Amino acid sequence: MNDRVLTTIDEQGIAHVRMNRADKMNALDPAMFEALVAASESLRANAKVRVVVISGEGRAFCAGLDMGRFQAMSQGGGTGLPQARDLRTRTHGLANSPQQVAWGWHTLPVPVIAAVHGVALGGGLQVALGADIRIVHPETRMSVLEIKWGLVPDMAGVPLLKHLVRADHLRELTYTGRMVLGPEAVELGLATRLSDDPLRDAMALARQIAGSNPDAIRAGKRLMNLTETGGPAELLMAESVEQQAIIGSPNQTEAVRASLEKRPANFKDPVA
Repeated sequence: MNDRVLTTIDEQGIAHVRMNRADKMNALDPAMFEALVAASESLRANAKVRVVVISGEGRAFCAGLDMGRFQAMSQGGGTGLPQARDLRTRTHGLANSPQQVAWGWHTLPVPVIAAVHGVALGGGLQVALGADIRIVHPETRMSVLEIKWGLVPDMAGVPLLKHLVRADHLRELTYTGRMVLGPEAVELGLATRLSDDPLRDAMALARQIAGSNPDAIRAGKRLMNLTETGGPAELLMAESVEQQAIIGSPNQTEAVRASLEKRPANFKDPVA
């Protein structure tokens, strides 16, 4: 991991991932791409992590692709990638490397909360879309901006957006790249809720999640992700399988005892 992304994990298991390129509004250059993927992979393997908060340093969440890469595209039709790369090659399961920058947060086994301020444009919006929950400042500007550069969303934006935004709205946003402010973003489904201090409220929500049975939280995320592909029969069985594994387990028993005794629970780390 490089200094483009800073990650800390507190005693509750809350991982705070901070895009750390404030002078460029956290624009995505090759080092930022690599650091975001490395951060998600590192957290994936850490059983102590209960929840992740992702934010941007400085005055923006993420302004999207670095302008230097667009300059490269303008010279001879280049891709702007650090080296020649066939985007059809799958490097991370279902995803290629650029897609994993957003898809990695979606597939993380724990909830991810994006605290979004300033702008979340193009690839920056797609990073936020990889989170389970997006808490957004009312003045935040968001855009499916790729059309401005003659492109389509290519960092997992399409599969992530299709479950959040009504189809006709998604088409309009993709075809026009128009800017959306925080209140409309909530109305459309791009954002979960508004906050005058997104990071403060994201951390408060993270603390609530981190205080719950981590086995149930991870099972809940598996079930929520399965709703995107599974039919009723698969989902009904998945509910039963997950609940059967949790009922009577040490962490579930501790959740009941803690609730009855009106005290904080003392959970064991799940198997990552």
